Amino acid sequence: MSNIIVIAEVREGSLKRPSLEAVTAAQQLAKGSGGHVVAVACGHDLDAAAGELAASGANKVVTIEGATFAHYSGDAYAKAVAEQVRTHDGAAVLMAHTAMGKDLLPRVSALLETGVITDVVDVTCDDGVFGAKKPVFAGKATLTVKATKSPFCATVRPNNFAVASGGDGAEIAKVDAPSGDLLSVVKEIIAAGGDKTPLQEAKVVVSGGRGLKEPENFKIIEELAAAFGPGVAAVGASRAVVDAGWRPHSEQVGQTGKVVSPPLYFAIGISGAIQHLAGMRTARTIVAINKDADAPIFKVADYGIVGDAFEIVPALTKAIQEVVASN
Repeated sequence: MSNIIVIAEVREGSLKRPSLEAVTAAQQLAKGSGGHVVAVACGHDLDAAAGELAASGANKVVTIEGATFAHYSGDAYAKAVAEQVRTHDGAAVLMAHTAMGKDLLPRVSALLETGVITDVVDVTCDDGVFGAKKPVFAGKATLTVKATKSPFCATVRPNNFAVASGGDGAEIAKVDAPSGDLLSVVKEIIAAGGDKTPLQEAKVVVSGGRGLKEPENFKIIEELAAAFGPGVAAVGASRAVVDAGWRPHSEQVGQTGKVVSPPLYFAIGISGAIQHLAGMRTARTIVAINKDADAPIFKVADYGIVGDAFEIVPALTKAIQEVVASN
């Protein structure tokens, strides 16, 4: 077996960007294994998503479609995906490290009687042996793992690989979703959050902490995020803020929240506790704004501003609005 399988995440007919990043990681493995990249997507009405995957550089796209797959169901999806991994001689299986990826890939690996490594930032294939690297100890060290069983399964941290593109149109095969022998099927999902940019997919994350003094002051964080334009930035928060009830847990960045790796991360009024650093220290560029010059956040920041956030952030927001408006 040498093919690399990518489990693509499709929500409401829309392909999630981290899935294209997983295709890039799969291409990296395929060069070492000599195999092909096969993208597998589950859902209903997947023509648009299949077209994106076909143009991504994958060698083949398999869509598993049916009314029972209209909404994500871990049990139902796992059985169907595991069957495709076997059918296409999968030597490795990759998926984005999202909420769905963290739920689905362990189910698939269990059905395939193998293990799974989560939240990896690099993948390798040396002499036919698959491996990966992932941050450990709150991001202070990197763990290198080598596969001992096949297939090798891993979830890939979003924003660590470029988005795959430039494919010349892969073969697309449609498979009917199984309708029987399912332990559960999701009938309906009532979602909150509207059209907010998902935190782990955002190119810019603007996070606030206790330095903002009260929940009403998070308005300056929201305004700064909005200044980048639709679909670019997301609002994040420290654990202390979430524990205080200022912001929802879905916005928490840190060891007990979400791990993010955006190209640009703002830490505003955040001291830099170790559990928060574990969730954002792999961001490519970190900007910290804090009144305390000795705050630990400045040790990991690429740019640090010591001063009053209530003066600095509005001025920064205005400057970014002007730049965005001129482009």
